[in-house]
Amino acid sequence: MKLIIGNKAYSSWSLRGWLACRQSGLAFEEVVVPLYDEAWDKRREGDEFAPSSGKVPILWDGEAVVWDSLAIVDYLADKVGRARFWPEDEAARAMARSMAAEMHSSFAALRRKHGMNVRQIYAPGPIDDDVAADLTRIFELWAQARARFGGAGEGDFLFGAFGAADIMFAPVCTRIVTYSLPAPRFAAAYIGAVLRHPFLQDWIAGAQEEEWVIEKFEQPVA
Repeated sequence: MKLIIGNKAYSSWSLRGWLACRQSGLAFEEVVVPLYDEAWDKRREGDEFAPSSGKVPILWDGEAVVWDSLAIVDYLADKVGRARFWPEDEAARAMARSMAAEMHSSFAALRRKHGMNVRQIYAPGPIDDDVAADLTRIFELWAQARARFGGAGEGDFLFGAFGAADIMFAPVCTRIVTYSLPAPRFAAAYIGAVLRHPFLQDWIAGAQEEEWVIEKFEQPVA
């Protein structure tokens, strides 16, 4: 398998696809392409990007191609068994799938106004109402999952063990830390568990080694 991703410092959807590949336990080749550099427009017109219209991440597995983070999760779960990604309990699995799908389609204000940048930590600042609403909903989801199913297995993640729901929310965890956004105590504990996970540690280390800087994703450190 070959996974094409964007800059590790900034590409939240790439992080999700990459975490899914790591979670699968399958071997894969990682290809990082710098977003928005001089060759970006030409590169995304190539055959490897054609199925996704130039978007990352995109996973090639022989002739099979998958170009959406949640679809990559499901594709890999089909290959290795859903137990690696989804809770065994039916009610827990239903909630985990719903949360993953809501993360996939929602929270536009948080994404737009607080882009992922795992190399920075900014001082706290004002929070727009729409961002605050997104955070409130996210914390409600996390609280429900932890209260109902977090004790169902070993681990400090949403449904006990690290899985697909945690993969989908991992970039949110990095954003909360990067922008010093307020979080209740239980959420801070969960964020810490996610960021300490070996997969996240590897991703962040890779981001620190990147030389590329995209100015529109940077802001002065206060």
